[in-house]
Amino acid sequence: MTTVEQAEKLVLAEAKNFGTEVIPFDRALGRALAEDIKADRDLPPFNRVTMDGIAISYAAIEKGISSFHIKATQAAGDEPVDIQNPDECIEIMTGAALPGSLDTVIPYENIEIKDRKATIITPGIKKGQNLHLRGADKKKGEVVAFSGQMITPAIISVAASVGKAEILVKKLPRVVVVSSGDELVDIDIEPSSTQIRKSNSYTIQTVLSLHNIKADLLHIPDNPEITRQKIAGCLENYDTILMTGGISMGKFDYIPKALDEMGVKTIFHKVSQRPGKPFWFGKHDSGVLVFAFPGNPVATFMCLHRYFLPWLNASQCLAAKPPVYAVLSQDFTFKPELQYFLQVKLRFTEDGKLLATPVEGNGSGDFANLADTDAFMELPLEQVEFKKGEVFPVWLFKQF
Repeated sequence: MTTVEQAEKLVLAEAKNFGTEVIPFDRALGRALAEDIKADRDLPPFNRVTMDGIAISYAAIEKGISSFHIKATQAAGDEPVDIQNPDECIEIMTGAALPGSLDTVIPYENIEIKDRKATIITPGIKKGQNLHLRGADKKKGEVVAFSGQMITPAIISVAASVGKAEILVKKLPRVVVVSSGDELVDIDIEPSSTQIRKSNSYTIQTVLSLHNIKADLLHIPDNPEITRQKIAGCLENYDTILMTGGISMGKFDYIPKALDEMGVKTIFHKVSQRPGKPFWFGKHDSGVLVFAFPGNPVATFMCLHRYFLPWLNASQCLAAKPPVYAVLSQDFTFKPELQYFLQVKLRFTEDGKLLATPVEGNGSGDFANLADTDAFMELPLEQVEFKKGEVFPVWLFKQF
């Protein structure tokens, strides 16, 4: 049976570049940046005032001058106003461009203003204080955001500041989420005593929406011919197929056979893990990848986060996210020789440790239990006893 580590390597080995596209900068949040963004001018583009107060020439301080006539008031965006005499100053606001004849800004709290005259009341004035000098952040032509990173609100701000109205980003794969089984009915249908409403496909679709993928949904009944037809259509129209259910050893699990008949080669089937042991992964000659997750909701949810999302990041040429580790809050035992993904609630202790508290449900079908947990803690298959205080990796599925 394939180990978790082997399955991860095999999945990541199939990372694929889907090309690039240009989109408006204000729609690029969360996308993968595919170009360097450069400053179109010095940043800041002028000597920028960082405090409200008065601007003076420090030479006046050196001459012993401590009171200044206010020649003018200058707001941010105004044209700079120069002085002619050393005992003059400009009342100036944060964000304004410093006039060329001035080099120091004294904030209001260090002066007293009366009858258009500003007097310094606090010693220790330093030349050049309270200024953000031109080009201190970046020079014109320097890179302000490098290719290969996820676009954050900060990068959106940077793009706007350099006039980058459109951004080159990595294309996302075309994805379809396929559910199967006659026991599943639509959410607006009253199920019979032996049926359940569809939920896995909506869960996957929602998770993918957080990563800017608008996945289509398709349901396949327990019919071998229809299964073949639907899979053939998916192979023609999508880059990636995510399946939930129909891949175990049941009499009506037609999907593995249909995939084989359609030319999708098995890369692995079954992983030494719980939940998600029946996980199937394969590839068509055209390059279309198929992630076939078990039908149990918790298994689908775990496999999506443990395998598909890392593959998506790799395909977007994003750096692998550093692992997150947590401390087990209590002893735990798991006997089968399988890598166990334990559902946990997380919290930070006062000394900064991330503490994981096990929340045991009723198996991989207990999807309601996911609402009360934050992550899966990955426990190695080499162990049976897991002691309080031991540290293991966690796979977050909630913002924390």
